[in-house]
Amino acid sequence: MFWEDVFKLVLAMILGGLVGLEREITNRPAGFRTHTLVCMGSTLVMVTSMHLFRLYHDIVNLDPARLGAQVISGIGFLGAGTILKDKARVRGLTTAASLWVVACIGLAVGAGLYGVSIFVAVLAYVTLILLKKMERFLKQRLEIEEIELDIRNVPGQIAKVTECMGRLNVQIRDIKIEPTDEPWVQTKFYVMLPRGMKREELMEELKTVEGVEIYTEED
Repeated sequence: MFWEDVFKLVLAMILGGLVGLEREITNRPAGFRTHTLVCMGSTLVMVTSMHLFRLYHDIVNLDPARLGAQVISGIGFLGAGTILKDKARVRGLTTAASLWVVACIGLAVGAGLYGVSIFVAVLAYVTLILLKKMERFLKQRLEIEEIELDIRNVPGQIAKVTECMGRLNVQIRDIKIEPTDEPWVQTKFYVMLPRGMKREELMEELKTVEGVEIYTEED
């Protein structure tokens, strides 16, 4: 039994490290060591829970999944620490999700579900590596345009821009804003143009919006 528990912990270390390796390479808040420790820790919790169940199930009514359930809910605090607000964007959601996944993998390893845990770890790694490339490929195929504007720094000004784009059936995929106390704020819109519309047509329409200037390198 001891060596089986050792095997579980080593396997958890490997699987958690596999997922964390991608996060480490991309320089995310929680990387290789964090994912490894989370996976090993959740495995230890599950192993402990199962041992307690075998020891005391004849004496008291025990639920072997109870400690594991606390891991699932408790990992949210660690995941929340990886979510950062970067100016107008929120970063770290994928890292928080990967931490939650490795915690679940650790519980599966602790329960003896070796095949399933290995399969999920591989799927998680594929998701982090290959699907990121697929996202970039889809963005290229979708022909997402980057529109850079100088917008007057007053309440409701961005709403005027989005309203103008909405009338033209332009899909807004993302907005990046550089916070400033200056009268004008530099803003980037990532949009998908409707079929048949050219970028120049959109720019001409945006010029008609009060409080908007088209950003150029000369400016």
